[in-house]
Order: sequence, then C-alpha cells, then structure tokens
Amino acid sequence: MHIAILTFEGFNELDSLIAFGILNRVKRPDWRVSIACRTTRVRSMNGLAIESQATWRDANEADAVIVGSGILTRDIVEDRSLMAEMRFDPSRQLLGAQCSGTLVLAKLGVLNDVPACTDLITKPWVEETGVKVLNQPFFAKDNVATAGGCLASQYLAAWVIARLEGIEAAESALHYVAPVGEKDEFVSRAMRNISPYLPKRFPGILLPARATPGYDAASRRPDS
Repeated sequence: MHIAILTFEGFNELDSLIAFGILNRVKRPDWRVSIACRTTRVRSMNGLAIESQATWRDANEADAVIVGSGILTRDIVEDRSLMAEMRFDPSRQLLGAQCSGTLVLAKLGVLNDVPACTDLITKPWVEETGVKVLNQPFFAKDNVATAGGCLASQYLAAWVIARLEGIEAAESALHYVAPVGEKDEFVSRAMRNISPYLPKRFPGILLPARATPGYDAASRRPDS
C-alpha cells in the first residue's frame, strides 16, 4: 500500500509533514508513505530542504495521493507541462488535497461538481474554477477529499488511514500524536469531522455513512 504526498518547491511544511507523520503511525510491512517530488530535493516556504522519496510517476500509480500546498501553487497550475504529468484517477486511487492543493485538483478537473475545502487565501482562486468552497475544515465524496487550514491535515491523514486500514487504525494514529491530557477529545473531534464521509461496509454494498454527532472516541479507541 503506497501513499504519496505530492510536495512542491515552496511547500508548506505543516501540510506535508503532519500528514506524513500521522500516516507513518500505521506499522505494516506493505505500508509505505512517501514524499513525492518532481525533483530530487525541494525547499519549503520557510527554507527547509527535504529530499524526495518518490517521483510523480510513482504518485500516479500510488494507492492514495495527498496533494500538498505551498506558495508557488498558482504558478504550478499555470504550467501545462507540469499539470500534464499528474495523471491521477479517483476510480482507482484515494485523492486528497490540502489547502492550495485543492486548486490543483480543481484545475485537473477532479472535483467537477464536488464542493471542496481550502485555506482562506486560496478560496477565491478555487471559486474561479467553478468549485464551491465550504466553510469547514474537511469534506469528502467517494474517493476524493479536501481539507482547509494547515492543521486540518490531521483530518486528511485520518481519512486516508480509515479508508485503507479502518477506523480503529485511524483512531490509534491520532491518539498517538494527540496532546497528553487531551487525547480523547482530540480523537473525538477528528473523527466527528471525517466520519460523515466514511463508507459503511456491508456484504456486496457500499453506502455512505451518516453523520455521527455523538461520536465517542474513548469508547472505541484501542488501548495505547
């Protein structure tokens, strides 16, 4: 199982690396989380340089892709050659976007008539593409999810884990990173945000889950 976090030059550290850390809480031999870049090294908006672990071609074949954000996203979406290299397919991949990463999915035509979440700076640019922007941190429909606000990256990561490994795995990952003394509250809030968009699985049937306003993480999470 390969999850690629698409990370651009000028990337936002919180958007890529919080998700990277949470996703890596899943400990399975076939579980791989990669920072995927077009070049061998990229530098963040604050000067942090990191090395790529996977290529964009790898991301095109990954089981899940999270498109990160950064200060150069508008330049990226105007570069036809760069955009042509992103060949994502929500029929066979989970696709997520964080903040200005939502603009990338919008420009790729992945969102179509699906409303989305993004940060306040990117909001007007996403709206210019015809996509409705919601005033909430997370939204998903089928295999496509978007998140708005740097710290909403926890919701995107939890959604990916829940979809690929199950709710208990998502809760366990969130519980590990949550502040001491606030763990149950932290997990409950995150699950309240993503649980309305998780499918309920029945034999031969896949139905969207309904909202669960009374979600109680303490009654569900595994012991830490």
